[in-house]
Amino acid sequence: MSIVRRGSNFHLRKRVPLRYQRVEPRVTVWISLHTDSESVAKQKAPLAWQHHIEAWEARMAGDTGDAERRFEAARELAVVRGYRYLSAGQVAALPREELLARVEAVPVRDDKPDKVEAAAILGGVSEPPIKVSRALDLYWTLTGDETIGKSEDQVRRWKNPRKKAVANFIAVVGDKNLAEISGDDMLDFRQWWIEKLESEDLTPNSANKDLIHLGSVLKTINKRKRLGLVLPLTDLSFKEGEKRQRPPFSVDWIKTKLLAPGALDGLNTEARCIVLGMVNTGYRPSEGAALGSDQIRLEADVPHISIEPVGRQLKSAYARRIIPLAGVSLEAFKECPDGFPRYADNPSLSATVNKFMRANGLMETAGHSLYSLRHSFEDRMLAAGVDDRIRRDLFGHRLTRERYGKGASLDQLAAAIQGLAL
Repeated sequence: MSIVRRGSNFHLRKRVPLRYQRVEPRVTVWISLHTDSESVAKQKAPLAWQHHIEAWEARMAGDTGDAERRFEAARELAVVRGYRYLSAGQVAALPREELLARVEAVPVRDDKPDKVEAAAILGGVSEPPIKVSRALDLYWTLTGDETIGKSEDQVRRWKNPRKKAVANFIAVVGDKNLAEISGDDMLDFRQWWIEKLESEDLTPNSANKDLIHLGSVLKTINKRKRLGLVLPLTDLSFKEGEKRQRPPFSVDWIKTKLLAPGALDGLNTEARCIVLGMVNTGYRPSEGAALGSDQIRLEADVPHISIEPVGRQLKSAYARRIIPLAGVSLEAFKECPDGFPRYADNPSLSATVNKFMRANGLMETAGHSLYSLRHSFEDRMLAAGVDDRIRRDLFGHRLTRERYGKGASLDQLAAAIQGLAL
């Protein structure tokens, strides 16, 4: 790196790296450091060179047949040159001084304005239209922060409803450019959902989730890609009816059916242990399946499990908790002390258990499912008069008031469970 005085100011003189010779015809570049102080010039030189590298990288990225990448490259090059990218029409509408400043900023090569630089600074690259399907592809890359800490299965479950919403919209309206989506298109989509709700006996929540996920994708792309569109996404939701809740298993059903000798023997060992472990803990099936040997603490003075964000996200901050083990749940974890590698990040647990229980007459009603064991545990705590704070701590629910102190001790939690354990 050579710093040389030219006239009254110092300049950085460097050979053009081989990588950039495709977009830089000069063999050597002279970069003004805009100072007559050699010491200041030495301080400014590395950053000036870095800016030049960034500009070349942007020029190389723009030298492509990919319309989206070419547009992004133009935007990046404009920023490197100290300007916000504007369309040609926006540039033309600038005040005279700002317009002239941009024109004068375009470098001249062999007595001709550099076409790539001119396109970036003067808005000569048209922004390519983005179709709905492409918006979903871009959405994954622009929302990577939302999957940090999620397991592979959690990422799958996060993506699937968004994929479904976009697929439904495309099936009804078509794979339109975002800028072409009209209010009539959204009303057509809403009408399709009205007919689907009626024909398939679904709740309004199903339609609202689709609208929310579709809206999230479209609004995120509109904002992050700075499209400036006014998307017709308001006043589309359906009024929520009464939520359908999974009924709890009755205590009698659990005792006489689920815990009957050999009732669950047809399940594989891990699935059976998770089900029995759920009886006196009320954990979510996914929480039980994620437990490993480090979270199963049978040697402690009070045997317990610890629900932690190990390899996955928890449903909420309140879901992190410890639950004492008693009754059939304690015996189940003694049989599976190392956890459940088969289901640790495998979404098939509930389907496997529900299918088995239905096939073997172990569902109390058609509305029951594995998750009903969680509701049963909550009802049993309520019937036993367990304090609200302790119930919420064991269940992983948020308090309806401000949370003070550490809450109940492990011994106190164990005492509460012992009184209702099956």
